[in-house]
Amino acid sequence: MHARECPHCASATAHTRLVFGEGNADAELVFIGDAPTEAEDQLGKPFVGRAGDKLNEMISAMGLTRDDVYVANVLKSRTPENRTPLPQEIERCGPYLLAQLAIISPKAIVTLGGPATKLMLASELGITRLRGVTANIRIGAAAGEPVDVPVMPTLHPAYLLRNYTPETRMQVWEDLKKVLAILGRPVPQRK
Repeated sequence: MHARECPHCASATAHTRLVFGEGNADAELVFIGDAPTEAEDQLGKPFVGRAGDKLNEMISAMGLTRDDVYVANVLKSRTPENRTPLPQEIERCGPYLLAQLAIISPKAIVTLGGPATKLMLASELGITRLRGVTANIRIGAAAGEPVDVPVMPTLHPAYLLRNYTPETRMQVWEDLKKVLAILGRPVPQRK
């Protein structure tokens, strides 16, 4: 349905294939990024390459595996030159992500970076203002009984790689520990 009807993806031309999402369809935790990169477009999988490796490290630090979670992007097709998604692209593709979330019905969502956070929280504030503060959103109203789900905005793994400082690493780790608390999971001991 998405490939056929999404006003953004049906008219986008910069992609080879759609990158719908990947992972456990019954996941307690969903990670959401902004749009597929060229590498993701080629493989048809979200979060591959260096940013994907960093996301995998983040998931592993939480005591989880990539098979335990679901990973998706707001846009399902690559933007030209891997640019940041435009507001109108997010508006067109966003409802399909919300439908995905209604099906998965996670217990928590982590938004990675500004575009995903702005969509999920319906906010114009930047990620540096929103990160680290949990907000609840309602999903699934169109499919029946709506569910309130906590959303934790944090820094995108690609940003973390470009700004790999003790401060940014600690910010992301603190955000992820809050998500573990929401899920009722212990914080793994670091080795």
